[in-house]
Amino acid sequence: MTDATPLNRFSVEPLARMTRRLAAVAAGRAEPDLVLTGARVLSTYSERILTEREIRIAGGRIAAVLPAGSYRGAAPVRDVAGGLIAPGLVDPHLHIESSMVTACAYAEAALINGTTTIVCDSHEIGNVLDRDGVAWMLEDAREAPLNIYLTVPSTVPATSPTIETAGGDLTPEKIAALFDAWPEALGLGEKMDFVAVAEGDPRAHAIIAAALERGRPVSGHIYGRGFVAAYAASGVTDTHEAIDRDIADDLLEAGLWIFLRGGPPTTPWHSLPAAIGTITDYGAAWKRVCACTDDRDADDLLAFGLDWVVREALRMGIPKPAAWAMGSLHPATRYGLDGEIGGLGGGRRADLVLLDDDLVPQATWYGGELVVEDRKPTPRLEAALARPYRYPAPAYATVRLPDPLPALVPPLPTSPCTVNAIRTTLPGIELVHERVALRSGPDWAATLSAHDLCHVAVVERHGRGGGVAHGLLSAFGLRRGAVASSVGHDSHNLIVAGLNEADMRVAVAALAEAQGGVCVVEDGTVVAMVKLPVAGLLSDERVGVVAEAMRGLKAAWAEAGCAIPYMGFNLIPLSVIPQIRITDKGLVLVPEMRQVPLFEAA
Repeated sequence: MTDATPLNRFSVEPLARMTRRLAAVAAGRAEPDLVLTGARVLSTYSERILTEREIRIAGGRIAAVLPAGSYRGAAPVRDVAGGLIAPGLVDPHLHIESSMVTACAYAEAALINGTTTIVCDSHEIGNVLDRDGVAWMLEDAREAPLNIYLTVPSTVPATSPTIETAGGDLTPEKIAALFDAWPEALGLGEKMDFVAVAEGDPRAHAIIAAALERGRPVSGHIYGRGFVAAYAASGVTDTHEAIDRDIADDLLEAGLWIFLRGGPPTTPWHSLPAAIGTITDYGAAWKRVCACTDDRDADDLLAFGLDWVVREALRMGIPKPAAWAMGSLHPATRYGLDGEIGGLGGGRRADLVLLDDDLVPQATWYGGELVVEDRKPTPRLEAALARPYRYPAPAYATVRLPDPLPALVPPLPTSPCTVNAIRTTLPGIELVHERVALRSGPDWAATLSAHDLCHVAVVERHGRGGGVAHGLLSAFGLRRGAVASSVGHDSHNLIVAGLNEADMRVAVAALAEAQGGVCVVEDGTVVAMVKLPVAGLLSDERVGVVAEAMRGLKAAWAEAGCAIPYMGFNLIPLSVIPQIRITDKGLVLVPEMRQVPLFEAA
C-alpha cells in the first residue's frame, strides 16, 4: 500500500478476493507483506496469552498466527521482543459529536488508544440537521482512517413537539431509507424514549420495526428496572445504561447485551464499577458483556479511551484476556462482525495493537499499516489526517436565534409562591425536582442568593419560533457570570445559566456569532470558549487543538464554581431522564412527561 492510497477501511481487500493469497501465505507458498515475530498473543478466542508467536500479514489481513521463527522468507520482519499483541478495540456505543471533533479527527485519538473500530449513534447531528446531517457524518466517516459503523438514530426528536423543538424529525420512513442506502448502518441506535416503547407508542414501535424487518439489532437506553420486561419484549437487545448490578442482572436475564460504560469519574459516564457487580458479585458470565465509552470530549478522549475502560474492568477483577475481549471480540460478535474484527484469526483484518503488560497501547496497526508508534501518529497517519472531510455550508449555519432575543430571566414574583426548581447533583445525569418556597427579595440577585439558586434558560435555536423557557437551578454553585452551550441534549437547543441577565446575553451572543460552542462569561467578557461551528456540535480542527481549548474551558468552568461538569450541564434539557428537565417549551417531569410551571401560587 502506497502513501497515495487512502487510509480507510476500504483500503483492505475484501476477504472474498483474498482467500487464495492468504491460504498461500499461511502455508508458506507465498510471501507476506509483513511479519510480526517474537510476540505474546492475547487470544480473545480462548482467553489465553500465547507465547512466542509470529503473525503473518498480507493485503491488510492476518494470514496466520504461527510459532515464532517459522517464517524464513524475505518479507519485512519486525521483532516485537516479547511484546503483547492484541486485536484492535471495538467500541460498540459512542457519539462522535460528544468528542466535539469530526470523524476524521476522532480517528487520531482512537488509534492512539488502540481502538480501530467504532459503532457510533449520530443522533446529535440528526437532531440538528435531520437525515442530511446523518448522511454527512457517514460521508465524513468514509474519509476517516478508522472502521466506523453506524447505529441509525432512533429517537429524533427524543420526545414529542409539545415537549421540545428539534431541528430534525427522523420518521420511520427516513430511518428505513438510511438502512437501505448505507451498508455501514448495522443497527438501530439507542431507543431513548423507553417510556413510550414500554407503553406501546405506535411511532416508537414503527421505528423498531424498520430495524427488525431488515434483520438489524436494536440498541436501548433505559432507566428503571420496572421497564426492563416490556423493553426486551419490544425487540431491544442491548443497552449501555446499566447503572448498577441489579438492573444489569435484570437486563442480562432478559436477553440483552450490556455495555459497561466507563468514563472519567468526574463525569456522568462512569457506571462500570457499579454495573460490573452482576459478574463480580452475582456470578453472571461475561460472554454477553462489552465495554464502551459512550460520551467523551476531545480532552477525555485522549486520556480515557476504550483501553482505559478495559483496564478499569481488569482492575475490578476481570481476567486480562477476558477484559480485552469485552472491548474487542464481544462487541464484534454483538454486531455480527467477528469474522472480520475482534480477534487474531486467519482472514481477519490486520487491526493490531502492541500493548505493555498493563494493557497500555504502544503501537497500532490499521489494516496492516503502522499508524501509531510510541503513542504518536506515524507519517502515514499524518498524511491521512491532513485530508479531512469538509462539511457542506448548511452545516455551518445552524444557530438561528430570534431577533430580538426575548428575556432570558422571568419577572420576579411579587407575591409568595413555590418554585419548581431543578436541583443538580453529581455526577449530573439524574436531576432532582425540588420545590422551593420563594421569599422574594428586592431584586433577583438578592433572591437567588437567599435560596442558593441561579437562572437557567433554554432558547430554541433551529429557526422554528424562537421560544425561550425559564427555570431555576438549585445547588449549581455558580459564583459569578454565566455559562452557555449549544450542545443541549438531545434537541440541541441553546442552554444558558447565570446569575444575571446581562452576562447570560453575552454568552448567548458569543455562541450565536461562533455558530455554536460552549463558553464561560464573567463581568461581560467571554473568559473561555470552545467553538463548535459544525451543526453547533463539532469543531473542524484536529483533536489536539480542541482538547487544549477544552482544558481551558474546564478550568474556567471550575473557577466559576459550577457543581457539575459541563457535560452534565448539557444534559439538563434531556427530557427522557428523571426527575425534572427544562426544554425550550418549559419544565418537564420525567418519566410521566408532565409539564409544570416554574412558579405556583403558595
